Amino acid sequence: MGGGKPVMRLLLVRHGETAWNAGHRLQGSEDIPLSESGRGQGRLLAPLVAAQRPTRCISSPLSRATATAALLGFHDPELDERWQEAHLGDWTGLSSAELGRRGDGAYKSWRAGVFTPPGAETFEALTDRVVSAVEQLLPNDRTVLVVTHGGPIRALCQAFVGLQANALVPVDPASLTIIDFTDRARLRAYGATTSGLSEDPPD
Repeated sequence: MGGGKPVMRLLLVRHGETAWNAGHRLQGSEDIPLSESGRGQGRLLAPLVAAQRPTRCISSPLSRATATAALLGFHDPELDERWQEAHLGDWTGLSSAELGRRGDGAYKSWRAGVFTPPGAETFEALTDRVVSAVEQLLPNDRTVLVVTHGGPIRALCQAFVGLQANALVPVDPASLTIIDFTDRARLRAYGATTSGLSEDPPD
């Protein structure tokens, strides 16, 4: 990859809010649909994404991601399971508050990418699959939109930009993160929204 103009601009959109997001419940790979609030967020984000002129759209197959893609104007995105959220095993459906009250530090360690809940996918496995998905796209001289989830975005920021998971707050639902690929990966935007930033964004 040469310097200067990006060989590829990767637009990473986290899906809009779900009822589980609103309750700070961990969804993982459960197929929880967008809420009405999430649909509104998607519509508000659409002009920001359109301004980047993506030439291709790829989506996690989970319905909250494909519905967000449709709200962004992409009704038939390419589906790729590698962009799906991590499976969270026994933690699926639990709230961050409930996990924090256990007082064992496991939730904080999971957020840092160094603990795997019982029966869950490891952060390393999540990282490997999303890195594989990006490497398959490079180089292509395109602006590629990927509608995905918070975990994959955090994993890519660590793998390509060197930002450790424990140094990143979760991106808001219906937010845009941009990574430019030239001679190396550069973070252009992280968690940008048009509906305001959350005080406590959900995982």
